[in-house]
Amino acid sequence: MEALEDFERADRELQDAGALLELAQEGEPVGAELAGALQTLPDELGRLELEALMQGEHDANNAIVSLHSGAGGTEAQDWVAMLLRMYTRWCERRGFKVELVDSLPGEEAGLKSVTFTVSGRYANGYLKAEIGVHRLVRISPFDAAKRRHTSFASVFVWPELDESIAVKIEDKDLRIDTFRSSGAGGQHVNVTDSAVRITHLPSGIVVQCQNERSQHRNRDLAMKVLVARLYELERKKKLAQLEKVEESKMEIGFGSQIRSYVLQPYQMVKDHRSGTEIGDVQSVLDGGLDPLIEGYLSHARSAAAARRT
Repeated sequence: MEALEDFERADRELQDAGALLELAQEGEPVGAELAGALQTLPDELGRLELEALMQGEHDANNAIVSLHSGAGGTEAQDWVAMLLRMYTRWCERRGFKVELVDSLPGEEAGLKSVTFTVSGRYANGYLKAEIGVHRLVRISPFDAAKRRHTSFASVFVWPELDESIAVKIEDKDLRIDTFRSSGAGGQHVNVTDSAVRITHLPSGIVVQCQNERSQHRNRDLAMKVLVARLYELERKKKLAQLEKVEESKMEIGFGSQIRSYVLQPYQMVKDHRSGTEIGDVQSVLDGGLDPLIEGYLSHARSAAAARRT
């Protein structure tokens, strides 16, 4: 219903722009209105075109995103922090809400891992394009000799499921532990045992949340992540694509990346699946992901159509 309303609104705006153009050609003083319409229309039409590529069962859902550092030590952990900033900036541009679920700080800098939710229509459809290993090449700010380093981080995305999706979880299959939330350097951000870790014993999946001060809220968020991961696990089994989600995780290192971000010796972001390239790396790191996401979604749709023929 919302998608239909969006298209109808875009159609009205397009007709209004056409009418303004006709008035301008007749000499009417509508230049400012026409300029405003022509400035906003391309972005709106581009968004609708992108969302038209999203036909998956849960593409319209909110998303749960998890980032993990790979090969590269402190460099890789700093890269995870950079990716978190990149996705947060992208979400701000889209009007999506980001909520931190859990994070594990690096020893010297950055993050070993972080999990967050993204709330907004088609958040999962957009962000599933980011699943895989991301490679960064740059002069290391942590290397006194100023040598070039290569770092890796992985991105995993699951759809957040609404209450109509039934995932059976037995109480006996859960181990729930509580502990004190802590920040970087071991500083306690809460003096009570408000953080929650849930282990699903049959699958071995472990999720935790320590961002909220309320133990009840942390438990709710952790269960939400667990439900999404278990659903995806079962979906993969039923489709016979993979036996379980964990087996889909490639080694976070050389040869497995889906995208490279090169800052030295030249500037380039390249998506290795679609071939999309962007020379302005900083714009991408500041949240300018749309060309890369659109390139991947178009490539994926074309590949799926080719497999059907």
